[in-house]
Amino acid sequence: MRARNPVPFFLALGALALIAAAPVPRTSPEFTYTEPSGKPAQLSSFKGKVVVIEFLLTRCPHCWRVAQTITKLHKELGPRGFQPLGIAFDNGIGGPVVKDFAGPAGVTFPVGFTTADQVDRYLGREPQERVQVPQLVVIDRAGTIRAQSRPTGETNLEDAAYLRDLVDRLLKESVPGGSSKSPGG
Repeated sequence: MRARNPVPFFLALGALALIAAAPVPRTSPEFTYTEPSGKPAQLSSFKGKVVVIEFLLTRCPHCWRVAQTITKLHKELGPRGFQPLGIAFDNGIGGPVVKDFAGPAGVTFPVGFTTADQVDRYLGREPQERVQVPQLVVIDRAGTIRAQSRPTGETNLEDAAYLRDLVDRLLKESVPGGSSKSPGG
């Protein structure tokens, strides 16, 4: 039996991943996650703030490093209306595991959890893209997704300087309701 060339398969798989990525900008759909206490929470509770969501796996060292980068940005830009949010979606995830992730990483922002299926629906991704973590989403004050990690391994959103500049630019935009001044700014 002759071995098949795997290259066309992987090219097709890559093309599917590009097609599967949801378009940006788009209105952020509502998203419900669970706080470590077990209480459900809504993404919409942060409306009016610039939000960066890090979809992560708690055993992922790279996710841990990105969370630390976002924590530094939160300390700097939080008073102006920047609100990060971590969402863990490991299999069998629960509150104690999320707390064990957030505490040692020194995370200063809320970290909750949900299922991989909910993350897939929110991001507009295919199940085979689950291994590509973390995935970041940047939402402006009006609730519009302005940037999203791509399943092709885009690293711009993980770059601290790039993310800081993007968040800073969004914080300077008009706040919904007509005010052009950001809270605390």
